[in-house]
Amino acid sequence: MNRSLVLGFLLGSVATAAVLTPRLSVGVAATEVLPAASTDRVYDNTLTALANPKPLLADYSKYVEPVRESRRFEAPRLVDDPGADLAVRAWRWSYNARGIIEMPNRIRAKETAVIMVHPWAVDDDWGWKTPQPNGVVDFCTPEKNKLAFEHTKEVIDPLLKRLRKQVGFIMYSLPGPADALRTKVYRSFAKTPSAEERAEGEKELRAVLASFSYEGEPLPAKIKLSADKPAIDYIKQFPGLDAGARYNGEGFWKLPIPVSKAVTVEPNDVVIYDAEGYAPLRAFLQKNGIRHVLLTGYATDMCFCKTTAGYENLSKDFNVFLVGDATLATFPANSTPRFATNAHISFASLDHLITQVSWIKSVE
Repeated sequence: MNRSLVLGFLLGSVATAAVLTPRLSVGVAATEVLPAASTDRVYDNTLTALANPKPLLADYSKYVEPVRESRRFEAPRLVDDPGADLAVRAWRWSYNARGIIEMPNRIRAKETAVIMVHPWAVDDDWGWKTPQPNGVVDFCTPEKNKLAFEHTKEVIDPLLKRLRKQVGFIMYSLPGPADALRTKVYRSFAKTPSAEERAEGEKELRAVLASFSYEGEPLPAKIKLSADKPAIDYIKQFPGLDAGARYNGEGFWKLPIPVSKAVTVEPNDVVIYDAEGYAPLRAFLQKNGIRHVLLTGYATDMCFCKTTAGYENLSKDFNVFLVGDATLATFPANSTPRFATNAHISFASLDHLITQVSWIKSVE
């Protein structure tokens, strides 16, 4: 496994607490009465072949390899909220249909949360950085972390800015339990910090991050090998991914991880603590009338699916749309995440709906 052991998933119990900043309920005003969000209906599963369709996920091809499949179908509208103000076209793959199925959707923005999984502030000006000479964190090298930072800034942050005034919540998930320091910086389910608390908390957080010695051990100079199993001995003593104290330093994963500076965080944005588990997140969303989730963030093959705010949890209770070009998979042994992201999003499309940034539009 990569992404520093999914660090917040496998190392979540010792990783720092992120801040789950809850936002005010921003559903429909009490005086406004809308029709029921949905009524039972029989879906007409008619598939109409699409002629010469363009590749999917092709808008940001330097990050995600486009999906090219000649056999594509159009299906009727799936999610159809009365009073919808947000259009979200989506697709999925079906082996039984032997092709990609696309369908339009119409949803209420105020009943929608945009969640970004694990926007870790690594190697940016917060001061939490990859330990030297051989530590690993997030996408596991400073160069790969820089690429993810650029992707966040170019693709995800503009989407969040565009949707923030429309949707019910903008949310971020981070590893660990709630801690007293980050709950001063970000809003949480239980606390709304004042502007003064935020400023004070940011100074304290920066001081904590700056005080850590980001140093670990060098690579082993010599490795003891047995006569009959040298390959096994070699990998055991020199694995491809060791994100523990040996290379990262004791206490590295107890530091409070902030939200990446590539993201424009607003005071009402919500941060989700992985260590709190899925139940509080589900309860918070349901209490505030959220029915739909647009899921973005990292990493497609790990945290994006497996952690508290991953789609394996959320898709049990909400209409989830994976924003396929607003996520990156880990990419060991490669200089680009394009193909890994394509592969993992394509696999997820067996049982989940995939959208893309350009397909999320306000209803005219």
